Order: sequence, then structure tokens, then C-alpha cells
Amino acid sequence: MERTRPAASVPIPVKRILRKLGQDIRDARRRRRIPMAILAERASISRTTLDKVEKGDPGVSLGNYATVLFVLGLADRLGELADASKDATGLALEEEHLPQRIRRPRKARPASPRERAE
Repeated sequence: MERTRPAASVPIPVKRILRKLGQDIRDARRRRRIPMAILAERASISRTTLDKVEKGDPGVSLGNYATVLFVLGLADRLGELADASKDATGLALEEEHLPQRIRRPRKARPASPRERAE
């Protein structure tokens, strides 16, 4: 059986981010004038789950958030969240481990007459 993380153990900054995401999803739904029941149906989730999504509940699966964003036409940006090319910290750490200098590869020396005979 899958265990969910209790809401109390979610860091406060994460709670704030999820709450903002939920509010943004709610605002997007309202701007499109889509009733909760219809959005829930299109996302194949219950209305209760949609309500939790719009409140930023950390117990709701990422898949549900992604599906709701897809239905609203906002899922394209979801794939860019952890894009390696935009990871400033990762790129900086990678740059620290670049070699100081790069040498040309050694050329294979020609075989001696003795080695050719063998």
C-alpha cells in the first residue's frame, strides 16, 4: 500500500508554492469560465480532488496537478521545471569540474621492425 507524506512534514516554502500553484490553477479555470464539475470530469478526477488541487494540497499526486494543467492548456511549461539547461546551480557545479587543460591524444608510434616480424 502506498503511503502519502503527512502535510505537517512538508517544508513551509513548499506549502506556499503549492498554495500559489493551486490559486493559479483556480484563477485559470475561472478565467476560462469552466465549472469545477466539468474540469474534474475532463481531468478524470473527482470534484473533491480538484478542490484539493486548487487549494494546493501536498497530498494530491503530481499526476493530478499535471492532468489539470493539461486540460487547461498549461502543461507545456511543466516539462521545463527542472530543465538541465536552466539549472544555474548544476551548471556552476559542473563548470568547477572541467579539466584545467586538454592535451591532444598521443599518436600511436610506428611499429618497430622487430614488432612487425612478430
